[in-house]
Amino acid sequence: MSESTPFIKDVPGDGSLKFSIIIPAHNEENYIGGCLESIAKAAQPFKDQVEVIVVLNRCTDKTKEIAQSYNCVTLENNDKNLSKIRNAGAALAKGDILVTIDADTRMTEHMLTEVEKHLASNQLIGGGVTGNFERMSFGIVVSTMLLIVPLLFKYGFISVGIFWCYKKDFQAIRGFNENMLMAEDADFAKRLKQWGKKNGKKYGTIKNGMITSCRRFDHYGDWMLLKRPGMILAFLKGTNEKAANEAYYDDQAR
Repeated sequence: MSESTPFIKDVPGDGSLKFSIIIPAHNEENYIGGCLESIAKAAQPFKDQVEVIVVLNRCTDKTKEIAQSYNCVTLENNDKNLSKIRNAGAALAKGDILVTIDADTRMTEHMLTEVEKHLASNQLIGGGVTGNFERMSFGIVVSTMLLIVPLLFKYGFISVGIFWCYKKDFQAIRGFNENMLMAEDADFAKRLKQWGKKNGKKYGTIKNGMITSCRRFDHYGDWMLLKRPGMILAFLKGTNEKAANEAYYDDQAR
């Protein structure tokens, strides 16, 4: 951790805060430090304008201590539901712009600058991010495409990864759909895109804005979705509790 973190914890109520960054975290002690370091670098142009909210979901490790060492706002949460977890963080947010990122993902150095620029254009409602895995293989490519293609047919051309939009627009579409346990990110993107269209704005994508871990591929194998087509169906349905617990809410692949 850098000696002088740019995150602000005691936020003034005068509307001066630009960014609230929300991180859902379930036993993420091995990853969240890298995520927070990447945010710290991206936040350097925005001194005292960035808060980071870490939603501690049933953590039994040192995630809380690491988050607090970076001056993050922390919130305890027990839901096995990523939509509820993210929405809980958003409810505390005091920034004009909301950004969501997973704890095992790192944003690139210019990510927040790009978000500010894109939203300031007044042409975009918000959007998502494309990026890279920390390693790549043919199996990872195949598994990724096996999931992406069906989701494209259901949700249209969208980007996910890291979401960014004004808080007022997040609230207008009521945040993430709490009835969904999986693919809630794709559902959010689709509804944000529709809201933008109603307001004469487009859904944006920041290219090469993140690097994400391969921990699930490391655990289940690079060809995991070819071997387990049932998981693809679970993502498409979005409400399979058993599959959701395996994919997100239990301690596997951590």
